[in-house]
Amino acid sequence: MITATNPPRFLIIQTAFIGDVILATALLEQLHATYPNATLDVLVRKGNEGLLANHPFLNEVLIWHKKGTKYRDLWRLLRIVRARKYDAVLNLQRYSTMGLLTALSGAKVTVGFDKNPLSRLFTYRVKHRIEPGIHEVDRNQDLLNVLASDTLRPDQQGAAHPLPNRPKLYPSAADYETVRTYQTQPYVCMAPMSVWFTKQYPVEGWVVLIQKLATDFTIYLLGAPTDEAACEAIKRAAGSGNNVVNLAGKLSLLQSAALQQGAVMNYVNDSAPLHLCSAMNAPTTAIFCSTVPEFGYGPLADGSRVVQTREKLDCKPCTSHGRNACPLGHFRCGYGIQTADLLFTT
Repeated sequence: MITATNPPRFLIIQTAFIGDVILATALLEQLHATYPNATLDVLVRKGNEGLLANHPFLNEVLIWHKKGTKYRDLWRLLRIVRARKYDAVLNLQRYSTMGLLTALSGAKVTVGFDKNPLSRLFTYRVKHRIEPGIHEVDRNQDLLNVLASDTLRPDQQGAAHPLPNRPKLYPSAADYETVRTYQTQPYVCMAPMSVWFTKQYPVEGWVVLIQKLATDFTIYLLGAPTDEAACEAIKRAAGSGNNVVNLAGKLSLLQSAALQQGAVMNYVNDSAPLHLCSAMNAPTTAIFCSTVPEFGYGPLADGSRVVQTREKLDCKPCTSHGRNACPLGHFRCGYGIQTADLLFTT
């Protein structure tokens, strides 16, 4: 049993993509509120560890070098995890590799979703709920609820009520100083790209939106280094001169988050920049093309809204993760979004 006299040690596993790790930080906030004396470790895939820099509640970030050395590095991690003698492992990942690590972790209690192929080996299997009104942070909290009922009631640990329901990131003072040079006048951030074509608002739409807003605000285009050329093409097509600045590939994730926090508005697809906004409680216009917020990945900032096509499409949503192309060839879920619905008033 996890008790207040024996501060517990937890491992949270989330080795999926950037957005998933950002949303998992809500669970860190909840764990700290429930077990304020606990030691919290996190396991992420290589490349996502920078998101957790400066996190005040984290003891250690374990990194899985998945590319190229996937299984060899898994055994390295397993030796480390078993040596830590965790009181509990909470596995947010729904694939078998991390299910195996969880099952063999040697932890007193293991908790994960029933969609994991190896969940039958966990102490507790939790239903992965996709229901109206249920966000990913709620699903993750389901793991904590099971854990708390198995061990010590949250109120015995002095937990805040209700528990935090928003992810949170912690840019450093240096991160804020880096973006300060871009904050001399009101600005709007746009993250126009996505890994998936059908999650990405069409380029033509971004161009028109920039043309509508650039006379009143500086526009910062955000993205990964791989997005730099596409963002530059959008900037040229918009023809708005110095009012549009392409910052794709120039800022770290935490620096982007710090910049988004001070924006008048942030325009994002159903992608990682949306969750950066949620973590910074930054004003958000979330554009959903082929997917829908009912999957549980909508914006969580106080000043947020969702914009979708007004047209009722039988084909929307076509998948929960996005596709490389519209299966029907028309992409009306993207092209049907009206610029007037995206504009905002200050």
